Amino acid sequence: MANVGADTGSLRPMRRPRLPGRATLLRAALVAGLLGLAAAVLQTPSGCPPPAGGRSAGPATPPPAEAASDPAAPPAALPLPDGAVGVPIRLAEPAALAVVRPGARVDLLAVPAGRQAGDADLLAPRALVLDVVGAGATDGSSALYLALRPEQAHRAVGLPEGSRFAIVVRG
Repeated sequence: MANVGADTGSLRPMRRPRLPGRATLLRAALVAGLLGLAAAVLQTPSGCPPPAGGRSAGPATPPPAEAASDPAAPPAALPLPDGAVGVPIRLAEPAALAVVRPGARVDLLAVPAGRQAGDADLLAPRALVLDVVGAGATDGSSALYLALRPEQAHRAVGLPEGSRFAIVVRG
Protein backbone atom coordinates (compact mmCIF):
# COMPACT_ATOMS: atom_id res chain seq x y z
CA MET A 1 0.00 0.00 0.00
CA ALA A 2 2.62 2.31 -0.95
CA ASN A 3 0.77 4.87 -3.02
CA VAL A 4 -2.92 4.03 -3.07
CA GLY A 5 -4.38 7.59 -3.45
CA ALA A 6 -1.91 8.80 -6.11
CA ASP A 7 -4.20 8.15 -9.08
CA THR A 8 -7.47 9.22 -7.42
CA GLY A 9 -6.58 12.89 -6.94
CA SER A 10 -5.81 15.11 -4.05
CA LEU A 11 -8.01 15.76 -1.06
CA ARG A 12 -6.63 19.28 -0.56
CA PRO A 13 -9.29 21.98 -0.44
CA MET A 14 -9.76 24.03 -3.60
CA ARG A 15 -8.18 27.49 -3.50
CA ARG A 16 -10.63 30.38 -3.66
CA PRO A 17 -9.87 33.12 -6.17
CA ARG A 18 -8.60 36.35 -4.65
CA LEU A 19 -10.71 39.49 -4.81
CA PRO A 20 -9.18 42.36 -6.82
CA GLY A 21 -7.24 44.96 -4.90
CA ARG A 22 -8.07 48.63 -4.48
CA ALA A 23 -5.83 49.74 -7.34
CA THR A 24 -7.50 47.31 -9.75
CA LEU A 25 -10.96 48.44 -8.69
CA LEU A 26 -9.97 52.10 -9.07
CA ARG A 27 -8.62 51.47 -12.58
CA ALA A 28 -11.82 49.65 -13.55
CA ALA A 29 -13.97 52.51 -12.20
CA LEU A 30 -11.91 55.10 -14.11
CA VAL A 31 -12.18 53.13 -17.35
CA ALA A 32 -15.96 52.78 -16.87
CA GLY A 33 -16.27 56.51 -16.19
CA LEU A 34 -14.25 57.45 -19.28
CA LEU A 35 -16.30 55.09 -21.44
CA GLY A 36 -19.50 56.65 -20.11
CA LEU A 37 -18.18 60.14 -20.84
CA ALA A 38 -17.21 59.13 -24.38
CA ALA A 39 -20.67 57.68 -24.96
CA ALA A 40 -22.29 60.91 -23.70
CA VAL A 41 -20.12 63.04 -25.98
CA LEU A 42 -20.92 60.88 -28.98
CA GLN A 43 -24.64 61.19 -28.25
CA THR A 44 -24.59 65.04 -28.21
CA PRO A 45 -27.81 66.37 -29.76
CA SER A 46 -27.56 68.11 -33.11
CA GLY A 47 -28.84 71.39 -31.62
CA CYS A 48 -25.67 71.88 -29.56
CA PRO A 49 -23.06 74.29 -30.93
CA PRO A 50 -20.03 72.79 -32.65
CA PRO A 51 -16.72 72.55 -30.77
CA ALA A 52 -14.44 75.59 -30.94
CA GLY A 53 -11.97 73.91 -33.31
CA GLY A 54 -14.62 72.76 -35.77
CA ARG A 55 -15.84 76.15 -36.97
CA SER A 56 -16.17 76.72 -40.66
CA ALA A 57 -17.35 79.46 -42.98
CA GLY A 58 -20.10 77.28 -44.42
CA PRO A 59 -23.64 76.92 -43.18
CA ALA A 60 -24.52 74.67 -40.28
CA THR A 61 -25.15 71.03 -40.89
CA PRO A 62 -28.69 70.38 -42.03
CA PRO A 63 -31.13 69.45 -39.27
CA PRO A 64 -32.33 65.90 -38.89
CA ALA A 65 -35.23 64.82 -41.10
CA GLU A 66 -37.80 64.97 -38.32
CA ALA A 67 -36.79 68.55 -37.35
CA ALA A 68 -36.80 69.65 -41.00
CA SER A 69 -40.36 68.44 -41.43
CA ASP A 70 -41.58 70.53 -38.47
CA PRO A 71 -42.12 74.10 -39.72
CA ALA A 72 -42.70 75.36 -36.16
CA ALA A 73 -39.21 74.32 -35.07
CA PRO A 74 -36.84 77.31 -34.71
CA PRO A 75 -33.92 77.36 -37.14
CA ALA A 76 -30.60 76.20 -35.75
CA ALA A 77 -27.85 78.70 -34.95
CA LEU A 78 -25.01 78.95 -37.45
CA PRO A 79 -21.33 78.45 -36.60
CA LEU A 80 -19.07 81.47 -36.44
CA PRO A 81 -17.20 81.98 -39.76
CA ASP A 82 -13.40 82.13 -39.73
CA GLY A 83 -12.05 85.63 -39.10
CA ALA A 84 -15.33 86.89 -37.63
CA VAL A 85 -16.35 87.59 -34.06
CA GLY A 86 -19.80 87.01 -32.60
CA VAL A 87 -21.51 90.04 -31.11
CA PRO A 88 -24.90 90.08 -29.36
CA ILE A 89 -26.90 93.17 -30.31
CA ARG A 90 -30.03 94.42 -28.51
CA LEU A 91 -32.23 96.21 -30.98
CA ALA A 92 -34.10 99.41 -30.15
CA GLU A 93 -37.14 97.80 -31.80
CA PRO A 94 -37.22 94.11 -30.75
CA ALA A 95 -40.18 93.46 -33.07
CA ALA A 96 -37.66 93.36 -35.94
CA LEU A 97 -36.41 90.04 -34.55
CA ALA A 98 -39.64 88.39 -35.69
CA VAL A 99 -38.61 88.62 -39.36
CA VAL A 100 -34.96 87.64 -39.00
CA ARG A 101 -33.66 84.06 -39.12
CA PRO A 102 -30.15 82.57 -38.79
CA GLY A 103 -28.38 82.81 -42.14
CA ALA A 104 -30.01 86.12 -43.10
CA ARG A 105 -27.94 89.16 -44.01
CA VAL A 106 -28.69 92.48 -42.32
CA ASP A 107 -27.24 95.99 -42.29
CA LEU A 108 -26.47 97.01 -38.69
CA LEU A 109 -27.23 100.68 -37.98
CA ALA A 110 -26.44 102.60 -34.81
CA VAL A 111 -27.63 105.91 -33.42
CA PRO A 112 -25.18 107.04 -30.72
CA ALA A 113 -26.68 108.46 -27.53
CA GLY A 114 -27.78 112.08 -27.86
CA ARG A 115 -28.24 112.03 -31.65
CA GLN A 116 -31.43 112.08 -33.68
CA ALA A 117 -32.85 108.86 -35.17
CA GLY A 118 -32.21 110.16 -38.70
CA ASP A 119 -28.45 110.34 -37.98
CA ALA A 120 -27.89 106.59 -37.99
CA ASP A 121 -24.41 105.29 -38.82
CA LEU A 122 -23.94 102.13 -40.88
CA LEU A 123 -21.75 99.94 -38.66
CA ALA A 124 -21.82 96.64 -40.54
CA PRO A 125 -23.23 96.12 -44.03
CA ARG A 126 -24.40 92.58 -44.88
CA ALA A 127 -23.70 91.17 -41.39
CA LEU A 128 -24.49 87.46 -41.06
CA VAL A 129 -27.17 86.57 -38.51
CA LEU A 130 -25.92 83.61 -36.46
CA ASP A 131 -28.84 83.34 -34.06
CA VAL A 132 -31.93 85.15 -32.82
CA VAL A 133 -32.31 84.89 -29.05
CA GLY A 134 -35.67 85.42 -27.37
CA ALA A 135 -37.54 86.80 -30.40
CA GLY A 136 -40.87 86.53 -28.56
CA ALA A 137 -39.63 87.89 -25.22
CA THR A 138 -41.18 91.12 -23.98
CA ASP A 139 -38.82 91.64 -21.03
CA GLY A 140 -35.92 93.08 -23.07
CA SER A 141 -33.89 89.87 -23.04
CA SER A 142 -34.08 89.44 -26.81
CA ALA A 143 -30.96 89.91 -28.91
CA LEU A 144 -29.51 89.31 -32.32
CA TYR A 145 -26.24 87.38 -32.53
CA LEU A 146 -24.22 88.69 -35.50
CA ALA A 147 -20.95 87.67 -37.11
CA LEU A 148 -18.92 90.86 -37.55
CA ARG A 149 -15.38 91.68 -38.61
CA PRO A 150 -13.24 92.60 -35.57
CA GLU A 151 -13.14 96.32 -36.44
CA GLN A 152 -16.95 96.39 -36.85
CA ALA A 153 -17.39 94.63 -33.51
CA HIS A 154 -15.04 97.11 -31.85
CA ARG A 155 -17.09 100.03 -33.17
CA ALA A 156 -20.38 98.39 -32.08
CA VAL A 157 -19.33 97.66 -28.50
CA GLY A 158 -17.43 100.96 -28.19
CA LEU A 159 -20.51 103.13 -28.64
CA PRO A 160 -21.60 105.13 -25.59
CA GLU A 161 -24.24 103.73 -23.28
CA GLY A 162 -27.72 104.63 -24.45
CA SER A 163 -26.90 104.12 -28.12
CA ARG A 164 -29.64 102.42 -30.12
CA PHE A 165 -29.23 99.71 -32.74
CA ALA A 166 -31.44 98.92 -35.72
CA ILE A 167 -31.23 96.54 -38.64
CA VAL A 168 -32.22 96.59 -42.28
CA VAL A 169 -33.03 93.08 -43.51
CA ARG A 170 -31.46 92.20 -46.84
CA GLY A 171 -33.13 90.00 -49.45
